[in-house]
Amino acid sequence: MTRQNSNAKINRRHVLKAGAAAAAFASFPVTSTFATTSPNAKLRTAHIGVGGMGGADLGSIASHQSVEVAALCDVDVNNLAGAKKRHPNAKTFSDFREMIAEMGSSIDGVVVSTPDHTHAPAAMTAMNAGKPVYCQKPLTHEVFESRKMRELAEEKNLVTQMGIQIHSSAVYRRAVAMIQEGVIGKVSQVHAWSNKNWGYDGGSLPAPAAVPKTLDFDLWLGTATARDYIPGVFHPGQWRKLVDFGTGTLGDMGVHIFDTPYAALELTAPNWAKTTCRKPTGVGHPSKNVVEYEFPQTKYTTKTMLWKWYDGGFAPPKSNTVGLPAGMKLPGQASLFIGEKGQMLLPHIGEAQLFPKKNFADYKRPDVSNNNHYHQWVDACMGEGETSAPFSFGGPLTEALLLGVVANRFPDTKLMWNAEDMTVTNNDDATKLITREYRNGFEVKGL
Repeated sequence: MTRQNSNAKINRRHVLKAGAAAAAFASFPVTSTFATTSPNAKLRTAHIGVGGMGGADLGSIASHQSVEVAALCDVDVNNLAGAKKRHPNAKTFSDFREMIAEMGSSIDGVVVSTPDHTHAPAAMTAMNAGKPVYCQKPLTHEVFESRKMRELAEEKNLVTQMGIQIHSSAVYRRAVAMIQEGVIGKVSQVHAWSNKNWGYDGGSLPAPAAVPKTLDFDLWLGTATARDYIPGVFHPGQWRKLVDFGTGTLGDMGVHIFDTPYAALELTAPNWAKTTCRKPTGVGHPSKNVVEYEFPQTKYTTKTMLWKWYDGGFAPPKSNTVGLPAGMKLPGQASLFIGEKGQMLLPHIGEAQLFPKKNFADYKRPDVSNNNHYHQWVDACMGEGETSAPFSFGGPLTEALLLGVVANRFPDTKLMWNAEDMTVTNNDDATKLITREYRNGFEVKGL
């Protein structure tokens, strides 16, 4: 299949799906981005996913004095009950589609804190209704979804923010400033790693069991292929390990640790990606990966820039293999910039360290303050300032990251990437993984 035909197939399939889904969403009221300068006005928020990280997001958004929590949605009645206790005046739902259809004229912004595979369906449904969105990282489960979310947010001029909270922290913002003021010169390599293990190397899953009465498993599956429930595997916490629902360690921690180098170097789409890992099983992500990318030159990099990611048992790398003194103990999670004048090690989360230390003894670090990532989104929705990780940033970052997730299905193969067409030019099977079919009844306009 040629690149042109492959891309046409993707576009044609999604055009047909969008048309089929349009009627289901025709009743959604479309509103402009909420903005007000009235000191008495409230931003009325709706929250999709309110357990675990969703509960933390709910608390952080609600801590803004101008927020009124108007609606709560979760497929787990226990999560919903807990959130309802904290916000007794909010209406509750198990299906985000019903919530947005019913509450469209009564909400001003939507927070998406679901498992990865539901990020795009929920966020796009909200944006189709004209709502600003705060969406947890990684922005989407598929590359195609990230592109479409960015495009729709820009088309509708919606306030958006990807949930990479530490993006707004002083230590990461200072690191960006240090790189961009040229402290270590132009960067030729970035090494990034996490010793977390969101992988599953088994070829099959445990036996299924009855679905708990407190869980609507069909809604939890959402756009994914129907299957039997397996306790302790899908809900509440192990889904990150599975290819159908999560994005592995690269998607979970990589998006945090990629964030600062990607922003500091003003990177775009990679030229290619290649993963070293075990053979694919079709079930779980590998428990350890080395992912390599090559990025085009920017004003902060050399002619080309090599990026290397290590996770699970491959992390952290040996210090002498990344240009640091042999035997040096490296953080379990960090990124390392290799520049013309030295190296910058950025722990997760910690202050940057410059090497060789003697060369930077008199260096004065930029004075940078912390920002509240959640409140930044609320303020922007109300017409005050802008977000620092809108989908115009989070979308391309996630696209680059997810190309590495695709590459772990094709170990030791360099996937050549045409970002404009969203195709892997040398591997038709990899191109097929840039998007996915949504289950009947869960189609979303634009995806």
